[in-house]
Amino acid sequence: MRRPDQQTTTRPTPDAAPGTTPDTPPAEATGPGTRRTADAGGAARSPDPAVPRPAGDLTTEAALAPYLRGQAAEFLRSLRLHHEHSAPADSGGHDATAATRALRRSARRISGSLHTFRAALDPLWADQLRAELAWLSGILAREHAYANRLTRLVEALHQLAGPALPAARGVRAAGESATSDAQGRAALGVGAARAGALLERRLTLARTRSHSAALQALGSSRFHAVADAVALLASDVPLAPGTAGRTAEALLEPAERAEQRLLTAVAALPPDDTEPYNEAQDAAWHQARLLLRLHRYAHEVVLGAADPALTGPGHALDLHRDAVEAAGAAAAAARTPRIAPATAYALGVLHADQRHEVEAARAVFRETWPYAAALSTP
Repeated sequence: MRRPDQQTTTRPTPDAAPGTTPDTPPAEATGPGTRRTADAGGAARSPDPAVPRPAGDLTTEAALAPYLRGQAAEFLRSLRLHHEHSAPADSGGHDATAATRALRRSARRISGSLHTFRAALDPLWADQLRAELAWLSGILAREHAYANRLTRLVEALHQLAGPALPAARGVRAAGESATSDAQGRAALGVGAARAGALLERRLTLARTRSHSAALQALGSSRFHAVADAVALLASDVPLAPGTAGRTAEALLEPAERAEQRLLTAVAALPPDDTEPYNEAQDAAWHQARLLLRLHRYAHEVVLGAADPALTGPGHALDLHRDAVEAAGAAAAAARTPRIAPATAYALGVLHADQRHEVEAARAVFRETWPYAAALSTP
């Protein structure tokens, strides 16, 4: 386990020493971002898909500005594709969804980079654009989130209402008779259909409202101002005075701070023997997910590519977020006034199922997190 005072994962490979080649980075440049494997001859090679950027090229003009311009160009391309595939004569709903996803992706990367490297940029401009991009990303994400939540919950209901309930879900208490177990399955089968219909009504309505809000936002003057600001960013990055020719530390220090915040948040996560129904612990996991995302974006800026070792943990935290929100939707539906007892029972079982999915996602994160010692820190 690499302690916080050891070399950062976002510190690039130093310039090659005399007698070395780009395929043989110095021994002190190893880390999760520059993993190496030994070949038959004993030489070390980096399996990362992209060659780390030399430290001499790590300046705001050589690294941060091109990254922001590239993401701004991707934002504008995605916006153009979204307009093309959202036309009334266009039936390519999938293409419009993909364009929206790409639009959110570039908006998140610009916003995250503005947050991490704020000291190297015009702070007033960075804060304003970051807030506007966060607003846009949130508006565009809601419709997609409601659609995925509905699909997840309906599929879980179909699985739970099968011929037998999974024992791992804890629905059947120890010592229950076979008769009461059969009655429970029958009640779940009856209530599952009603619960599915209730969830579909609630989440479809929420999705429709989110779609309308997204369309309204994309046609607003506020969005056009954001698009104009991103278009200017594609050609000119407002840097802080005196940062244009600064050394690599101008980017390394903020990237390392982002990494240390992530390691601290992961070390503070609740242990794996905690109660899965303690929803007060969800916030710590959500915070770790956001910090992991910021670290990944900083890694892209500094080293030119994402760290593949963090793909698995990031996916696990995404699944954790989805399961938490799905459990919340099931609990909210169960509070609907005047619903049948069978419906409430099915929603309660569904809530328990999704909370166990929360615990499963946490277990996957612990298994895939590349710095295992951070999880055992008290």
